[in-house]
Amino acid sequence: MTTQIHPVDHELVQAAAHVARTRCRGDNHTMAAAARARDGRIVTAVNAYHFTGGPCAELVVIGAAAAQGAYELDTIVAVGDRDRGVVPPCGRCRQVLLDYFPALKVIVGEANRIRTVLITDLLPESYIWADHQLDAE
Repeated sequence: MTTQIHPVDHELVQAAAHVARTRCRGDNHTMAAAARARDGRIVTAVNAYHFTGGPCAELVVIGAAAAQGAYELDTIVAVGDRDRGVVPPCGRCRQVLLDYFPALKVIVGEANRIRTVLITDLLPESYIWADHQLDAE
């Protein structure tokens, strides 16, 4: 497997960083995500931490995008509050992002070494939910 590197969408990183800096407050909201829809719109969201397993910012941004009529996402990034920078998606988010958007690009890496890779590169040899559904007859 070779990882293909795509150009970094710096505007998207800046949008997530701005939300992390201005909207994340306290322990309930510690991560922000930004996603670019196929039509160019940027949608942002924050996580909803809860000890029972509240949704990560990447999952909240999927719902926020759908609420705005953006059902096809092209690129996503998560940024931590307190200037933690770009944070890669957790395993659960990787699986959900793959199932919803199998061609999605994800921005990962640290500081001046951020890069954009395909979601499939972050979850190689993965389980594809749609591939294992029984056809309705």
